[in-house]
Amino acid sequence: MMKKNKKVLLVGWDAADWKIINPLLDEGRLPALEKLVNGGVIGNLATLDPPLSPMLWTSIATGKKADKHGILGFIEPEPTQGGVRPVNSTSRKCKAIWNILHHHGLKCNVVGWWPTQPAEPINGVMVSNFFQKATISYKKRWDVTDGAVFPNNMTYLLKSLRIHPAELTEAHILPFIPHAEKIDQDKDQRLAVLAKIIAEAATIQSVSTYIMENSSWDFMAVYFDCIDHFGHAFMKYRAPKSDLISDEDFEIYRNVIDGAYIFHDMMLERLIKLAGEDTTVVLVSDHGFYSGHQLPARLPKIPAAPALEHRPFGIICMNGPDFLSDERVYGASLLDITPTILSLYGIPVAHDMDGKVLTTAFNNQLKVNYIDSWENVEGDFGMHPPHLQENTINAAAALQQLVELGYIDDPGEDKNKASEMAVKELKYNLSRVLSSSAKFNEAIELLEELKLTDTDDYRFILDLAKCYLRVSDINMAKENIRFLKSKENINSDYIYILEGVLLARQNKIHSALRVLKKAEERLPLLPGLLNELGQIYLNLFRYKDAQNIFEKILDIDDENASAWHGLSIAFLRQYDYENAADSALNALGLFYHFPQAHYHLGEALFYLKKYKESAEAFEISLIMNPKLIKSAQWLKKIYTIKIKDSKKNSVIDSLLMNYMKGEVIIVSGLPRSGTSMMMQILQAGGIAVLTDNIRMADNSNPKGYYEYEKVKSLVKETAWLAEAKDKAVKVIAHLLRFLPPEYNYKVIFMQRDIYEVVSSQQKMLGRSSETYPLVIAQSFEKELEKVQVWQTKEPNIDLIYVDYSKIVKDPYPVLEQINSFLNHHLDVENAAKVIDGSLYRIKTNS
Repeated sequence: MMKKNKKVLLVGWDAADWKIINPLLDEGRLPALEKLVNGGVIGNLATLDPPLSPMLWTSIATGKKADKHGILGFIEPEPTQGGVRPVNSTSRKCKAIWNILHHHGLKCNVVGWWPTQPAEPINGVMVSNFFQKATISYKKRWDVTDGAVFPNNMTYLLKSLRIHPAELTEAHILPFIPHAEKIDQDKDQRLAVLAKIIAEAATIQSVSTYIMENSSWDFMAVYFDCIDHFGHAFMKYRAPKSDLISDEDFEIYRNVIDGAYIFHDMMLERLIKLAGEDTTVVLVSDHGFYSGHQLPARLPKIPAAPALEHRPFGIICMNGPDFLSDERVYGASLLDITPTILSLYGIPVAHDMDGKVLTTAFNNQLKVNYIDSWENVEGDFGMHPPHLQENTINAAAALQQLVELGYIDDPGEDKNKASEMAVKELKYNLSRVLSSSAKFNEAIELLEELKLTDTDDYRFILDLAKCYLRVSDINMAKENIRFLKSKENINSDYIYILEGVLLARQNKIHSALRVLKKAEERLPLLPGLLNELGQIYLNLFRYKDAQNIFEKILDIDDENASAWHGLSIAFLRQYDYENAADSALNALGLFYHFPQAHYHLGEALFYLKKYKESAEAFEISLIMNPKLIKSAQWLKKIYTIKIKDSKKNSVIDSLLMNYMKGEVIIVSGLPRSGTSMMMQILQAGGIAVLTDNIRMADNSNPKGYYEYEKVKSLVKETAWLAEAKDKAVKVIAHLLRFLPPEYNYKVIFMQRDIYEVVSSQQKMLGRSSETYPLVIAQSFEKELEKVQVWQTKEPNIDLIYVDYSKIVKDPYPVLEQINSFLNHHLDVENAAKVIDGSLYRIKTNS
């Protein structure tokens, strides 16, 4: 049932960033936003990859990623006359929020949203993103692009509300540039750029306020691209001063960015006043904007390079009768805006939307209704008819705007070449969307196609290597990295990073560390590189070093979700569960759709004995990634031992049945710790063992080694474990962590005095037992510590320690413990017969 009398004002500030906003709020320079913030819910809004505005604002308006909504870039091929055009609304493949609201009889006004050209025939007014674009010269005719206004009969009226850059006076310019008189405008065009940005934003405001004042409405969406354009043009001049900026330029342009936010606050104040006190106001940005030392000093010469200046978190602020006051919302994504607003109206959210409803932001429990898909619903949605023929001639001015902004190359005279370039970029953007959605095989298919068309565009090969790494196709990853290294014009520092990741995936951890450390010397403040280093330290069990690396990243960027997640793991493995949980929550507060972070939060909460909360975290991780079997294994442990929920246990059992391949008994320990003897015990006690007898008995092990040759390849190959199902197999301690998750393991781990172990190994190697290699002993002790960490983090592991000296001296008590551990499948009497104390030949004095 739709809720009546709801009014929502959705305001978009492209590239708005809390890092710029918060100091201005503290100084009292944004009073309208401050009032909105204090009376509402705020948070970060995670962006999507690639962070290109037409794609992102369409995701905000649909709740779907670009592979579903179809808007894949700034330009697209012109279907009737060849060449290219700015992306049109007719390329959108799904319904936007205003279409769904229209279907429910609500009146919607949409102004400036990107892309909405041509404007759709909704119940209300739509003014497209082409409307405000001004001609360069005030003397030239300034027509409204065909299709930029619906209903068309309002075009003449709204046309008169536009503001041209030439109409601006000193009073409009000086708040941004107090020393504008110092600018030589014949040589410096930045003042003209500023005027154009201000005028276009003022046009959006003028039209929006007129429509709000002179019509009734239920939903109003207003989009300003101004802050993004200000950022690309003027962020580099904002304090702190960069060494690359002259003193003169710094003094002239240093206030522009702050002025842009103050300008927007003034416009926001008027919009809020016109909307009325009972109206819900939702303010969002599609991404943030790097500033200070994080702003790239130079941009590479690639399409859409300015997007590299976009920070991955935008802003969200929701203020209205249904929302909490002076609170924060965590884990919000720009995909969540449409589902949340639909729920506010009581309209069902579609299951095929990628976003979620931000239920924690509401002041009362919200009942969310669902529908499979709005795409399957018949009726009037205020959309363009399928046969619509588009006029692309009038798009030329908007296309030139994109060229001027540096988002695209000038297509020139060759329309076919321009069209081919556009198709290439659209496919590349789609590959990035697929990759960010973990659809790596689909991304690989596209990238391989692109690679065939252009082997000089290193982006395709670079992304191919990354995708092949993600699907564990090491050979193809290696081939693409080799291809990259053969190119002369590619930044080798980035190849070092990729090569380091490749080595890590091959378990050549120390080699990977050397390569990445070499890259770090050249790129010391690159968070992506530091994150890879942190992951290497985690793999090396150097958890304190990993902690230091992730903290270094967070010193550079405290909103790096990957670094918070890495820090969570580092704390977990150091048994600091409170900080582990806090770090995981910080990661999720920044980026909620992060199944691994939910998983490690669940692990931390389990050890904090918060079993209900732990189960919730594991369940969320499993919903986000159904292939995350470890989450199901943890849930099995919780619902069997801690909470004992038979109903949920049954559900988990059904899930695990599809993935789990059985149980394997593992006999492990350091070499010469009694593992061969334990294999003999199990075999004599009626347990089947997996051995190939390739390694024959000798003086060191007169009763045999009971080894299986394929175990040595466990790092690379695990298919052989199917042969070990319901049997016992010997795996040394160093290889335990490579056991795959699709089996349950009963691990019998042999413990023996480290002096005895090392001395026995020395004798076996024909070396004097009088020589005691301390370094090797210390390394083995580290390995034993790793086993302790490993068994705590693996939910499919059940481990028992067996003391070698105790079982030799007094077998029966220990064998009874083992029998219980193996569910009483061991024949203790027969097992005891094979224990030969005479083979305990090297002992400590004790």
